Amino acid sequence: MKNADYIITPDLPVIKAIERINCNSQGIVYVCEDGRLAGVVTDGDIRRYILKGGDLQKCVWEMANKSPKYVMSEERENADRMMEKYRIRSLPVLNRQREIVELCFQQKPKEAQKEQLGMPVAIMAGGKGARLYPYTQILPKPLIPIGEKTITEHIMDRFSEYGCTHFDMIINYKKNFIKSYFLDNEISRDVVFIEEQKFMGTGGGLKLLKGRYTSTFFMSNCDILIEADYGEIVRFHREKRNLATMVCAMKHVTIPYGTVEVSAEGTAKRFTEKPELSFITNTGLYVLEPAFLEEIPEDTFIHITDIIQKCIAQGKPIGVYPVAEEQWLDMGQMDELERMKKRLCQ
Repeated sequence: MKNADYIITPDLPVIKAIERINCNSQGIVYVCEDGRLAGVVTDGDIRRYILKGGDLQKCVWEMANKSPKYVMSEERENADRMMEKYRIRSLPVLNRQREIVELCFQQKPKEAQKEQLGMPVAIMAGGKGARLYPYTQILPKPLIPIGEKTITEHIMDRFSEYGCTHFDMIINYKKNFIKSYFLDNEISRDVVFIEEQKFMGTGGGLKLLKGRYTSTFFMSNCDILIEADYGEIVRFHREKRNLATMVCAMKHVTIPYGTVEVSAEGTAKRFTEKPELSFITNTGLYVLEPAFLEEIPEDTFIHITDIIQKCIAQGKPIGVYPVAEEQWLDMGQMDELERMKKRLCQ
């Protein structure tokens, strides 16, 4: 990519800065005023800004780090050492006018040891996967292949990197397919199958785990994968003392049509060509406390989102941990399934 892909102006809206970060895939952009380096914004800065309730339409300068690290062109040979010292992924090289003449990136960043959480994981795998017909008329959604592995194995492997190796899988639709696949698999995994006797929804199915957990646990839908730091997510959850934390993605969409606002008299008030919308959406990954299971009614079809809404209405601590849109892979629909395949199988 060119340097321009990493450079923004101070008046750019935060949401546009997020788009630029997503596009360059390096998690960073530099704020330049009149061509001169003035600040830096990372994906971590964006996350903290959102958690504080920041407005995504405001100018990025309001939340930028105004003391960016850099190296002068005559000291270019020190760039790698500085990136290692400050544990940063990128460093700009400036001329005497403070203009960026080069961007340095860690060529082979050291793989940090992932925090070993050792937490159990509940995987909701009982649904029919209707949005993925006709695939799921043959295979249950948890067994749909993404490359050489099923989506569920990708999920398990990701959790295993953090020492989360015990999985409780709620199953129903084509449950014997699922059980046979994992029981006969050459890779042995610590999986316990909990069978629904009837379709219970993500909340009702989760209730079947009551009494199995004595500490914090993960819950994941079986069609999503989050490429974020799970240790940081759990740390946030515990620091906030949340009953539940939803991992949510920052989403930006452009409606491909012109929209019309109409008055009560039937006249056009406003026309907007291809409006853009920004919002935060639930991904289907949660960190939960055992007490959350007490909020779910017995033997009832209900979704976890309904339980969360009830807890919010009662003033119970429900947290939101935002991740970038590119960190959320969702195969719940056909086009997203293809996108997931490209990301995981390249």
